[in-house]
Amino acid sequence: MNAVKRRENIENILMSSDKPQKGHILAEKLGVTRQIIVKDIAILRAKGKSIIATPEGYLIPKTGNNKIKQVIAVSHKSCEIEDELITIVKFGATVEDVIIEHPIYGEIKGMLMIKSIYDVKSFINKVLSTKSEPLLVLTGGIHLHTIYADDISIINNVKKELKLKKYLISD
Repeated sequence: MNAVKRRENIENILMSSDKPQKGHILAEKLGVTRQIIVKDIAILRAKGKSIIATPEGYLIPKTGNNKIKQVIAVSHKSCEIEDELITIVKFGATVEDVIIEHPIYGEIKGMLMIKSIYDVKSFINKVLSTKSEPLLVLTGGIHLHTIYADDISIINNVKKELKLKKYLISD
């Protein structure tokens, strides 16, 4: 299979999947190395394809125009990440990303795409098993999340509960 056909296959796999696809799994399916997949993804992105890398793999986001999206500012300790994320997803919202403001690099964004308690548990397990520091460590706990949901009432319920837990930064 040539590179053009392989990239078409990668795009088709990502478009038809509801879950992120790990690079090594794509490599196995297409009979190439993971590094070739990384290069192909970079080329597809450079051509304008909306492919994002999450901790669980690559995906093409499927947010419809009917989704309500908001950026929220929050602050908490590392040990409260799981509670914060569960608070958001239990109402039916999705956590698209985490964003921090870094004094040298400016805005740093990590794609999360967490939409269920299962996703939260997987994310927390990955943080613990890789012994990685979450981005909020760099900012003393302050960070942003882009969240989206089908209805503004879901977003409002999320914000209300985050405020009760003293995670939400408000005026």
